[in-house]
Amino acid sequence: MKALFRPSSILVLALAILLTFIACTAHADGNAPDLVLQGQIQPSENHSYHPVPFIVPANVTRITVEFDYTGRKDHTTIDLGLLGPDGFRGQDGFRGWSGGSKKLFTLSATDATPSFLPGAIRPGPWTLLLGIPNIRPNVTAGYTARIWFGHPGDPAWLPEVLNPPLRRQAGWYRGDLHMHGAHSDGSCNSQSGKQRVPCPLFLTIDAALQRGLDFIALSDHNSVSQANDIRELQPYYDQLLLMPAREITTFTGHANLFGSDEPIDFRVGSASVPDWNTLLRNAAKLHGLVSINHPIRPDDEDCMGCGWAAAKPVDMHLFQAVEAVNGLDAMLPDSGIPFWQHLLDQGYRLTGVGGSDNHDAKQLLGALVGTPTTVVHASELSMPAILDGIRAGHVFIDVQGTRDRMLDLTAGAGSETAEMGDTIAAVSGQKVRFTVTASAPEGARVELLVDGKPWQPGADLAIHGKLSRSFDWPSDGQRHWIRANVRGSGGDLQLVGNPIYINH
Repeated sequence: MKALFRPSSILVLALAILLTFIACTAHADGNAPDLVLQGQIQPSENHSYHPVPFIVPANVTRITVEFDYTGRKDHTTIDLGLLGPDGFRGQDGFRGWSGGSKKLFTLSATDATPSFLPGAIRPGPWTLLLGIPNIRPNVTAGYTARIWFGHPGDPAWLPEVLNPPLRRQAGWYRGDLHMHGAHSDGSCNSQSGKQRVPCPLFLTIDAALQRGLDFIALSDHNSVSQANDIRELQPYYDQLLLMPAREITTFTGHANLFGSDEPIDFRVGSASVPDWNTLLRNAAKLHGLVSINHPIRPDDEDCMGCGWAAAKPVDMHLFQAVEAVNGLDAMLPDSGIPFWQHLLDQGYRLTGVGGSDNHDAKQLLGALVGTPTTVVHASELSMPAILDGIRAGHVFIDVQGTRDRMLDLTAGAGSETAEMGDTIAAVSGQKVRFTVTASAPEGARVELLVDGKPWQPGADLAIHGKLSRSFDWPSDGQRHWIRANVRGSGGDLQLVGNPIYINH
């Protein structure tokens, strides 16, 4: 019996090479498996363990397995486990046993499906271990194991089989891009209320659902350990997209990196990361999206490194976004909006986003989860679609984090059309037709900005619940950016739109 689950290394290699030879090997598109292993379970294998060896090549950082078998109608049962190169010994040996409860699992250095252990992926012979608690006489069952190998720099949403869209419809999706929990400095009262404790992730998720959000980015300081919690919780929370992120926290500024769960060296000013440009180029290799956080915050003992104070010149093209609104700061002197608009004036195309920076999911006042809300026009509710929408600038910020306020700005010139974040060309003297659509409380108004300066189109932009208004803007053939805000009857900033770029 021992030989059934610990075959000799020669047999393992021979079988693995044979299976690899007949396997599908199509890694490039992130959807097709790298290996497809197929075989049969015979009646004689009842109450035994059936090894399915395979070779993990070098430079693999994640293994994902989808397993299925026939014969269930005949009460065949096959349990599933995974052994690394060392069999049952240590972290490079036994990597998990799910019984019959999982047909899809993954593991990497940062996270693993429950029942399996995270850890480094060592190249060499690995084994899918099939347990056969029941197969009837005269019944043969076939099995298929599809295996994907992840590699350094792969986006966090690959392989796609692990991260299907939660909704496939295009629309406006609401989320919070900046929050902290137990994996950094987020804390809340314990159940008894007797002490402050690291705040568990599920409380942040529940708070997001209560605020009507569709997605959140879990951005603990320099940490990716939250990825393991996400791996467990996402299947249950199938109405809220949980995106891995981290707040890159340095002595000269903070920035969120979205869409990657790989560690990144954040030691700006060190020999390995001499400046922000080095860090940002490393982030680009991870296919991540990077946003400068709270750039106008003071940099002092109360908030060390919080303000943007890069010691060396930074290529701002390496950023994709700026946190224009952090928590409740939209109308305060340290709002990020002037910093963002100054970059727009310099010709950079950076998306303005918002994040609560919440550190206590149970708090009842202040910057609650979802205050502000970043609202993204995306092709579907999935990690790549949300990040693509942010990159494209198809975004507005709901400053107070409501469920129903809306702002959209579109433009047309000749046969060209554009939405927020897009570019449109217009020669001198040509009229660009803009349409602004908004939903806000009675008495609110749309405010239009051309290169950061208020512009009055001559149309009535008062909002009576809803507004849809078109107007013409005469182009001078030069480069400009035009965006919209919504302000309440008292002048309070309620919605912040992203620009449409003219002749960029």
